[in-house]
Amino acid sequence: MVMGGESRLRIGLCGIGLEAYWRQFAGLEERLRGYVTQMAARLRRPGVEVIDLGLIDSPSCSREAGHQLRREDIDVLFLYVTTYALSNTVLPLVQRAGVPVVVLNLQPEAAIDYEAFNRLEERTAMTGEWLAFCSACPVPEIANLFARARIPFHQVTGVRSDAGTWREIEEWLAAARVKAALAEARLGLMGHYYSGMLDIMTDVTQLSIAFGTHVELLEVDELSALCAEAGEDEIVRRLAEFDAIFDVQSDCAQEELRRAARTSVALDAFVERHRLDALAYYYKGSGNAANEDTMSSIILGTSLLTARHVPVAGEYEVKNALAMKMMDLIGAGGSFTEYYAMDLNEDLVLMGHDGPGHIAIAEGKTKVRPLEVYHGKVGRGLSVEMSVKHGPVTLLSVAEDAESRFKLVVAEGECVAGPILEIGNTNSRYRFPPGARGFVEAWNAEGPAHHCAVGVGHVAATLGKAAALMGIGFRQVC
Repeated sequence: MVMGGESRLRIGLCGIGLEAYWRQFAGLEERLRGYVTQMAARLRRPGVEVIDLGLIDSPSCSREAGHQLRREDIDVLFLYVTTYALSNTVLPLVQRAGVPVVVLNLQPEAAIDYEAFNRLEERTAMTGEWLAFCSACPVPEIANLFARARIPFHQVTGVRSDAGTWREIEEWLAAARVKAALAEARLGLMGHYYSGMLDIMTDVTQLSIAFGTHVELLEVDELSALCAEAGEDEIVRRLAEFDAIFDVQSDCAQEELRRAARTSVALDAFVERHRLDALAYYYKGSGNAANEDTMSSIILGTSLLTARHVPVAGEYEVKNALAMKMMDLIGAGGSFTEYYAMDLNEDLVLMGHDGPGHIAIAEGKTKVRPLEVYHGKVGRGLSVEMSVKHGPVTLLSVAEDAESRFKLVVAEGECVAGPILEIGNTNSRYRFPPGARGFVEAWNAEGPAHHCAVGVGHVAATLGKAAALMGIGFRQVC
């Protein structure tokens, strides 16, 4: 997988227990506090700050911990159930924190050692040992409280050192990072919708409400002005970068490469000026030579940006720019794609798109080819041709229903080797478990827009958790 761009994640961690136990069972409090400390150490890593409040064991401690978590501006709360705890110890903490909650119902081992347990000489010592395994006991009580208080919560159940447990925790961390990063992200919209594509049109107010993303409306004229300001040294350096990164075909005219390099330099300045984390664009530029020149030379530069964690979606595909950003944040890439055709002889779906491709997840070097016409668009120029890396892949669409509610539609499949259409566009061959017909019908039934994002690896579990944290719908078709 490729690594997503840098983003901050602040996790609150609270163990919960019952204060009355500590004077009754020697060593129990210290043992459980040690579990919380070990959990905090394992959660910490670059880009993740853990606010560890230790073991919360009374309503008064809970209230103060909740205030502290609010002051610390955490993104998600991990509630580590170490033993039985009263629900009135949980409520003040969670209400004041005001963030999504993941309940960690984790035992120290898979099972109590019954023989060793029953050899203990004192009943009190036996009870203390049992209480160290008692994490499952209060979870129904806590769940009942959350349900009645309308507090959404999520669960990880298992053994605290088990690989499966940590795989699930890592998915929650990645999902929390998606939610937090989207809430801080700046999405640029440049130009206008491709006329007639009703499926991609959306209410950006609702988008900002659902995802927290700031939307910046931008002018193509500004990008054209930056193109005119690009210096010769910058253009020469970008041409050298093209040669190093792309497989530039011999029929690409030097004049076209210079146009693409100049626009790529301008795009970088444009993105930096507006602090963009993603961009959706479309513009004809007809009747304005500078704008038409800019928009017809944009593909190589937008492909570079996409590989550098600023995903760029063509055809002003606002929702798909967010889908691409989500895939980027979890390290899967996220390339702009749509159905091309089905190969029913081999039971495959051909998918790709013109415009930008995610060259960091390409199978081999991405080719640069000249096109005499951009089909359905104004102008001519250079384009990229690539297949996504062969192996497991995930498709993601940010879909929208009649009430302007968003959901994530996801499918897992495989990108396979074989002939592709050498038309100067991204193009890949995909196999899905239901077969080509079954996949296409199941995907279409969810009502997504005709574009989606494709990334490497099977990441549906993480995307499902991200949807849960954001409070939007989720549907996995395969």
